[in-house]
Amino acid sequence: MRTLALLVLLLAVRAGAQTGVPEAVVAPLVMGTTHTFRSAALGQDRTLNVILPDGYADSLRYPVVYVLDGSVNEDLPHLAGLVQFLSMYEMAPKSIVVGIANVDRYRDFTHPTRSDSDRVWLPTGGGSAAFIAFIAGEVLPYVDARFRTNGDRTIIGQSLGGLLVMELLFKRPELFGRYVAVSPSLWWDNGSLAKMAEEFSRAHGQASLQVYMALARDDDWMRAQMQEVRAAFTANTKAPFAWWYDDFPEETHATILHRAVYRAFERMRGAK
Repeated sequence: MRTLALLVLLLAVRAGAQTGVPEAVVAPLVMGTTHTFRSAALGQDRTLNVILPDGYADSLRYPVVYVLDGSVNEDLPHLAGLVQFLSMYEMAPKSIVVGIANVDRYRDFTHPTRSDSDRVWLPTGGGSAAFIAFIAGEVLPYVDARFRTNGDRTIIGQSLGGLLVMELLFKRPELFGRYVAVSPSLWWDNGSLAKMAEEFSRAHGQASLQVYMALARDDDWMRAQMQEVRAAFTANTKAPFAWWYDDFPEETHATILHRAVYRAFERMRGAK
């Protein structure tokens, strides 16, 4: 009888605790929209993840920040949050953030290589020309047609993504106004892309472009090539062309991205 009484008491306490929990309306937390379409340039379905700024209005037009490695489980969420934070405190304008989701980043972010070791390490590499055609001919027109953009474009990439940012800068500088290359893999193809810096900076050294580059403490494998780019920019560029380089000795190749992008916006937008 005593055991039964204790059981009844425990059930009563448990029921009371349950009834003390308020009812809630549960709904998905929606941060953006996903757009999937067939790419003629790549011959496959590709996805863009789009996050609009707070208060997105039909009466205004907005800059666009493009994020490579832009899948929802990659760099898009934290970089979109960074853009939102900076705009909240007027350190950057409210912007549309577009993540270009990955299928094969090794293929898409690298140009053809003459290095046997590169081909062994990344056997699918070498497809950046088609990916650049996808960006220029499909991604940018799609976003401009469906959203209220103002022509102000930034592209952000790290590691192999940073390599592609530098290739876009050197080969298609008209596509973006701001290029952010964090720990770019300039070692690829025996550093061939860095060798383009001299010719590029002579031809476009007075263009209205902003370029931000950064390396971490363990990025020694690309430091010589970065120095080659910096030397060419130092010798051949002047306003309105603007470029910055930062070392992050307290960061590694794996941890540098968020801090470097924050610093890039400070540099490019003139934030203090």
